[in-house]
Amino acid sequence: MKTIMITGAGRGIGRAIAIETAKHFASKGESLNLAICSRTGAELEETKKETSAFANVLALNIDISDPSGLEMLAGETRKAFGSIDVLINNAGIARIGLLQDMTFAEMQSFIQTDLTSAMQLSSLVIPDLLKSSSSPRIINISSVWGICGASCETVYSAAKGGLNAFTKALARELAPSHIPVNAICCGYIDTSMNDHLSEEEKAAVLEQIPAGRFGTTEDIAKTVVQLLEATDYLTGQLITVDGGWT
Repeated sequence: MKTIMITGAGRGIGRAIAIETAKHFASKGESLNLAICSRTGAELEETKKETSAFANVLALNIDISDPSGLEMLAGETRKAFGSIDVLINNAGIARIGLLQDMTFAEMQSFIQTDLTSAMQLSSLVIPDLLKSSSSPRIINISSVWGICGASCETVYSAAKGGLNAFTKALARELAPSHIPVNAICCGYIDTSMNDHLSEEEKAAVLEQIPAGRFGTTEDIAKTVVQLLEATDYLTGQLITVDGGWT
């Protein structure tokens, strides 16, 4: 039985990944263990409710920017399910603003949440993946801003750029063990993370997207499922899902 761990599963992309993944394995008649976490307890319970009909679900209310929380996530997942086969590093934060208006503490929070937590959790989980016989892999949810950068999102862009470099480096490190590591670089996805934009600003962005629409959380979730089924020869890739925007 496969065990998949997903961070930031309380809402948005993380919730969509949890639901799509659970339904996918259920449709194949395969049992699945799902370990999900979020710092928003009520929202996490909703995700658990939506996935429990399709998988065995462990939901933990933790803040991934706290290293002890990540240790608890790995430990409690092993207690519940024995081991871990797949890690999906999804949790992240973003904020619009000029670099000079951001405090050092805020910069550290971005880097810890969007980059360091993925590195630490991967380190904690890799021993499980090395023992797994159930298609082990790591999938990082990143952003196109980690490739091309975004004005007024400099620290976020830097963190996602670091996540992209981490993906490529770890893929090389784990390839001899047949553990693929890939990143999905999201374009404009219609989630609450973009609620700060006015209707005029959204319209201006939409004009630049050749696909003629904003991305959905399901677009990313379906891409995750494709990676779960892909050959382990597909590794070290930054897969851009942005409707041709960048």
